[in-house]
Amino acid sequence: MQHLPNRLWSMAFLLLFTSFLSMGQVLDMELLKGIKPRNIGPAGMSGRVTAADVVQSNPDIIYLGTASGGLWKSTGGGTSWKPIFEKEKAASIGSIAIYQKSPDIIWVGTGEGNPRNSQSMGNGVYRSLDAGQTWQHMGLENTRTIHRIFVHPDDPNTVWVGAQGNAWADSPDRGVFKTTDGGKTWKKVLFVNNRTGIADLTIDPTNPNKLIAGMWEYRRWPWFFKSGGEGSGIYVSVDGGENWTKRTSDDGLPEGEIGKTAIAIAPSNPEVVYALVETKKNALYKSIDGGKKWAKVQDQDVGDRPFYYWDLRVDPKNENTLYNVYGIVKVSIDGGKTFETLAGGDKVHVDHHMFYVLPTDASLMLDGNDGGAYISRDRGKTWRFVENLPVGQFYHVNVDMATPYNVMGGMQDNGSWRGPSQSLHNGGIRNGYWDEIAFGDGFDVVPVPGDLRYGYGMSQGGFLSYLDFETGFSQFIKPNHPDNVFLRFNWNAGIAQDPFDPNTIYYGSQFIHKSSDRGQNWSLISGDLTTNDPEKTKLETGGLTFDATGAENHCTILAIAPSPLDKNIIWAGTDDGNVQLTRDGGKTWTNLSANIKGLPKGAWIPQINASTYNAGEAFVVVNDYRRGNWAPMLYQTKDFGKTWVNLVSEQKVYGYVLSMVQDPIEPKLMFTGTEFGLYVSIDAGQTWTKWTNDYPTVSTYDLKIHPREHDLVIGTFGRALWVMDDIRPLREMASKGAQVIAQPLYAYPAPDAYLFAYKEAAGTRFHGDAIFRGDDREPGALLSYSVKATSKQDTTIKSDTARLQISDASGTVIRNLFQVVEKPGLQRIIWGLDKKGVRSPESAKPKAGAAEPSGFSVLPGTYTVKYTYAGKEATTKVEVKADPRFTFNQSAAAQMSQRFDRVNAIMEKATAAVDKLNDAKATIAKVNAAMEDSPIEGKEALKKQGAELEKKITELKERLKSKEDVQGIYDDPTVASSRLFMAMYQVGNPYNSLNTNQEWAIAHAEKATDEGVANVDAFFNTEWKAYKEKAGAINFSPFKD
Repeated sequence: MQHLPNRLWSMAFLLLFTSFLSMGQVLDMELLKGIKPRNIGPAGMSGRVTAADVVQSNPDIIYLGTASGGLWKSTGGGTSWKPIFEKEKAASIGSIAIYQKSPDIIWVGTGEGNPRNSQSMGNGVYRSLDAGQTWQHMGLENTRTIHRIFVHPDDPNTVWVGAQGNAWADSPDRGVFKTTDGGKTWKKVLFVNNRTGIADLTIDPTNPNKLIAGMWEYRRWPWFFKSGGEGSGIYVSVDGGENWTKRTSDDGLPEGEIGKTAIAIAPSNPEVVYALVETKKNALYKSIDGGKKWAKVQDQDVGDRPFYYWDLRVDPKNENTLYNVYGIVKVSIDGGKTFETLAGGDKVHVDHHMFYVLPTDASLMLDGNDGGAYISRDRGKTWRFVENLPVGQFYHVNVDMATPYNVMGGMQDNGSWRGPSQSLHNGGIRNGYWDEIAFGDGFDVVPVPGDLRYGYGMSQGGFLSYLDFETGFSQFIKPNHPDNVFLRFNWNAGIAQDPFDPNTIYYGSQFIHKSSDRGQNWSLISGDLTTNDPEKTKLETGGLTFDATGAENHCTILAIAPSPLDKNIIWAGTDDGNVQLTRDGGKTWTNLSANIKGLPKGAWIPQINASTYNAGEAFVVVNDYRRGNWAPMLYQTKDFGKTWVNLVSEQKVYGYVLSMVQDPIEPKLMFTGTEFGLYVSIDAGQTWTKWTNDYPTVSTYDLKIHPREHDLVIGTFGRALWVMDDIRPLREMASKGAQVIAQPLYAYPAPDAYLFAYKEAAGTRFHGDAIFRGDDREPGALLSYSVKATSKQDTTIKSDTARLQISDASGTVIRNLFQVVEKPGLQRIIWGLDKKGVRSPESAKPKAGAAEPSGFSVLPGTYTVKYTYAGKEATTKVEVKADPRFTFNQSAAAQMSQRFDRVNAIMEKATAAVDKLNDAKATIAKVNAAMEDSPIEGKEALKKQGAELEKKITELKERLKSKEDVQGIYDDPTVASSRLFMAMYQVGNPYNSLNTNQEWAIAHAEKATDEGVANVDAFFNTEWKAYKEKAGAINFSPFKD
């Protein structure tokens, strides 16, 4: 086949691209790698850690599994951590098993086994053969949660999986599964019923054919949780799981209904087995014959919330040392008769889900809880918090209008936090830059518009506080009903700021409450907007063990969305399937649910976004996974709820929908978050593309677009907070079509840039490897452009380098930047807001094509950026602004710039003189080398003269620059370069005040330079001239005129 001519190839490419676009605006993520979301933390309050395993031959290698933040690895004993499970289909880790004889083989079960209301689920089993670098999916996708996994100690292909199953739906995909062929096939070897899964599974470390399983019948509904049933019990197998025997009250276990069990075999004496048993009276039991017969040890000190934490561990060397893992961690040294606190809530976070004791050295312990991970190396006497594990579980995210703006939100069991989107410090966004502004389970944080000091924070039970971010003062303002009606607040209640009045907020129970004075007084603007089903509003929940914490409060309002276009329009969504609308400020409400075709009755409505374009338009996020339905749902109406369309489907996105935001500038640009990632659409939801560049698979719970900076701010439930800086390129593609990125060269609008002053990092400057450093925004102007994809047949690209020419308002070019384009698509480069500088006498002559040296900062104003690539040109503008923390004096800054230019001019003089001396020295070397084998008479005398000149050149240079080839530290403050640098320090910042000291420094530098240059000129007019003449006299002159 002959190659097409370039023009025909380009036409063919355009036709193909146009045809492709007609099928939908699908984005090619390979062309968008220039956009890199930043993980800003925080990690000082981490998130739920659920599983761990350690390479026993090298205990510095640790793997930690998290409830919804993936799998993490440390090769330095927990000093630093790396995420190694970011691109798989699920992010919830329930269990980890290393094949210790070849520890590169790792098995992971996804889906955490802690079935609280915020539990994240998985999609089966994964295996790595290269220590976590790559993963293979090995099946059991429908198990949803895998609480335990064991690999045979002598056969990596034999694996047992303990599946707890879907907490929200009955299913047969639970129990114990076994493979003997490395996961190619699985056999369900223990199954009781569709509601009974694994509470615990353990294996005899001396006999892998012996397994003991705690089976648990349980079920969660949005309004109720039940632990216990006839399926629960303890089962024992002695043939590798092929056959099982249930232990009953005849064997010493309690009579009646049983709930969750925790089981632990003593490694030093496997005949000793302990079990925590949830029953009418929860108790600790013990067997001394390997699990055949049991006896109660005690029932007074056994834990309090079996459904959420209920675990046992036995010391590897002492059968009587037992660890009871629940809200706190306790230790017994008498076989469980008595316990003492090992890790309480004073210095270690409560609610423990993982407790690991190294089998070969019990001094190493790992603890995982709702607050993250802790490490002890002295059997729990002291603990170190892992403060660089950013796996926070945020329910909501919000932003304010500070410069730089703050990001805020609430986390599961870790309070509410507020911190910078950009730190204005060197060394990243540290944990210490975040303020905890409210405690408890944190939810939404709402800043007061126009008042950066105040806002509102929430916690469970409808608790609401008015917050002073500056002092930390808070006032409890949870509304009451005037007629003493009991108010039902969701675990994650709905709240909204009025877009027209900064002092007005709305808050949701089963009613909508309105305050016009920042929560001091409240009024009702609705009746009960829920179904008010009495069967779903009972306070008793938990089954055998009560757990009425408010997590199952039902028939409540989840979402409130006032229209930014009409102050009388408010949308509301409930947890029992109602979508309500008022168009008269709350006087009357219309239930729109019946109009939404395909909406499951009773579904969850966690978010509603009122359109910024059309008062009758709204987007309603729906999910129904709490009843076993994983279908994605995101409904849109444009006619006040009369008609609706679902913008997503299982063919478009993966996972149920949690969040959505529409760009306030370009309506076709939308983002949505699902349980398993972030999606973007540039065609108003017709097509969706999963965002995979530098963003992990994670529960993407909330989304905001900053109205001034146009960043996408992302709250995740498992990987803390993220910022996608400057979505303008995506906006351009939505506005003009994805084909803009296929143009030979395209320049995108640039965000405003600020001449910020920066501090050093607070607290610790030299961070080592254990301090968390969130990804900070680089200082300067963020510039975006794209270049087209090329093919082997396309020879129009002559160079792989893009040139950026920056001009001021007068058209004067002040800076040239160059960037090597490694791949086609969107490119990003930072301009440091500097003009072109000059080279100092301390630096060597640059090679051709070297970058320009940096100079003085530009002043506030509008600058034009011209891009040149492959013969094409494109331009954009960038507005440079002063640091708003300063009172900027434009006139003084302009004078400072002029002083800097004077220093530059002097610097250029000194550098030119040094260059001339270096050239002379190089010429002497050339002369000597050329004369080496020459019979010319007088060459020895010429060599001697050259040697004397070299000494003279060194002396002259040392008055203009520092000494060369000096051992140790040497700095002569009297040489010209030192004087010049000192002057630059004096005048190098546009915020500096003008003073006479600067003039003196410039004068001193000029005097030292002029003296040095005068000596150089004299040298070339005398000694060097004589040297040239002597070389000419012996007919050997390599000099150029």
